[in-house]
Amino acid sequence: MPKFTIPKEELECKGHSGCAGCGATLLARYTLKALGPRTVVNVPACCWSVVQGVWPRAALKVPVIDHAFECTGAVSSGIRAALDIKGIEDVNVVGWAGDGGTVDIGLQALSGAVDRGTDMIYIMYDNEAYMNTGIQKSGCTPLYAWTNTTPGGPNGEWNLAPKKRIMEMLVVNGIVYGATVSIAYPEDLIAKLRKAKQIKGPKFIHALSSCPSGWKIDPSKSIEMARLATLTGIFPLYEVEHGKYALSKDLKSKPVEEYLKPQGRFKHLTPEMIAEIQRKVDEDYAALKSKCE
Repeated sequence: MPKFTIPKEELECKGHSGCAGCGATLLARYTLKALGPRTVVNVPACCWSVVQGVWPRAALKVPVIDHAFECTGAVSSGIRAALDIKGIEDVNVVGWAGDGGTVDIGLQALSGAVDRGTDMIYIMYDNEAYMNTGIQKSGCTPLYAWTNTTPGGPNGEWNLAPKKRIMEMLVVNGIVYGATVSIAYPEDLIAKLRKAKQIKGPKFIHALSSCPSGWKIDPSKSIEMARLATLTGIFPLYEVEHGKYALSKDLKSKPVEEYLKPQGRFKHLTPEMIAEIQRKVDEDYAALKSKCE
């Protein structure tokens, strides 16, 4: 990726209603710096249907369409179709949804948009649970994590399902470009979005988005946790272009315990659980590197 200076233009307003340390608000700021003002964003029911503001107030300086939980893919197709009819080709269509609204409730509409070859950038800000409605488990909740619907102890089990392999699902589905990004690596994030902007067809961006309230971390540690997710190999940074994988940064250098221990949602982990998570991360990272080679 070429080196550059992060654009100074701000298309996210001060005073939005995001929580302190919210990774998604920083992600949106960088996203709009990368894509610019010729962008239309559509948002389902999620944290961002609140963060963006309630009319007549707005947190983003670009058009935003609010809609039902399951509709991001369909609305993205509709926006693109309307722009095409008008002969407008220089506007970025961005579907902006959380993990629950993507890998669970919105998966059917997203798959349909990919089937149609919709020229869009779909960005999933992954905070690993349904945070806006009370921290319930989603298809992206990590193994053994606490949520209010996987409370552990005498009230039930911790989450026992691994994260849904959404990137692999969408690569098979037919996206032309996919990438993982992190708020801890803004240059990489912006470069990938600029690249996606130049490619026609359905693009998918999987963004890890730390959530202090749901992860039970100090808000000042939000970026540090996002960085540790990459340094431990839990959230590697890579691209997939027309089915070909490429590792963006080979940064895996720390044990998963350094990422897990500071988070209250993992405070119950036993040494055996940590060892199992480490084994799974090592296996997945090795498989990813094999695909990249």
